[in-house]
Amino acid sequence: MIRRSTTIAVAAVAGIAVLAGGGAVIATAGDDDEDSTPDVALTGDDLARASAVALDHTGEGRVTDSEVGDEESYYEIEVTFDNGRQVDVQLDRDFAVVSSSTDDETDESDD
Repeated sequence: MIRRSTTIAVAAVAGIAVLAGGGAVIATAGDDDEDSTPDVALTGDDLARASAVALDHTGEGRVTDSEVGDEESYYEIEVTFDNGRQVDVQLDRDFAVVSSSTDDETDESDD
């Protein structure tokens, strides 16, 4: 009987973790944004599809961040290149690229 209760408790905790993960919220420390609304990361099929579109657009790199409901577009995918440079790829609800921009968070000014 104890084993069954333990199994149910573990399953319940795992279920809660899955539900919490489905609506994952990433708070960005040190952000200079004036609004304090936390970024909501993409998950599942939306993340896979948006990542594929962004990487196709940039031609290289790896996805290092994502956001739903970005101030500039519906989806934002951050792609980081091997040299450390980052590009934010903005996508609409249909996963079409609407714009992209290089993140200028580095102190380098030799473009």
